[in-house]
Amino acid sequence: MEDFISLSKSLMDKAINYLIEQYKLVKVGRPNPAILDKVFIDYYGTKTPLNQVASISVEARSMIIKPWDASTLNAIDKAIQKENLGVTPQNDGDKIRINFPPLTSEEREKVSKQAAKMAEDTKVSVRNIRQDIKTKISNAKKNKEITDDDAKNTESKLQDIVNSYNKKIDSLKASKVSEIMEV
Repeated sequence: MEDFISLSKSLMDKAINYLIEQYKLVKVGRPNPAILDKVFIDYYGTKTPLNQVASISVEARSMIIKPWDASTLNAIDKAIQKENLGVTPQNDGDKIRINFPPLTSEEREKVSKQAAKMAEDTKVSVRNIRQDIKTKISNAKKNKEITDDDAKNTESKLQDIVNSYNKKIDSLKASKVSEIMEV
């Protein structure tokens, strides 16, 4: 029984963590260094994450990328443009500046809907995990590995877990939407 519960929690934690990672990439009109996490540059023949070849700092509505090796400046510029992040890097000669204009109300609505869809997709993942675990419980019951009462109790605990994860997802969504809608 506990194996089913721990497996479901483990899988649902992965779904929540994926949502959190996706929310870091959502554009909210403010600089967030996490949007550069997927930017890699060719550094002496090796694909290297941007944050390992430059310092990234945030100012009011801009992000400053200052490479430790000045010869990588153009490679960083090209890598950011290639990633299609929805921002345009400006090469200042010794650093790259990325400006983040404030979102319009229409853009905020659109991004809020995106965040809501991400949350709903995560809820679907949680429901699919629940269904897979219920199938495993049913199979264990058929194979006489667990009793009917154990199966019912485990399914009840499983539903409680699903409900708690759905609350976490709703909380994450509400937090992200309020962050997006904040002017």
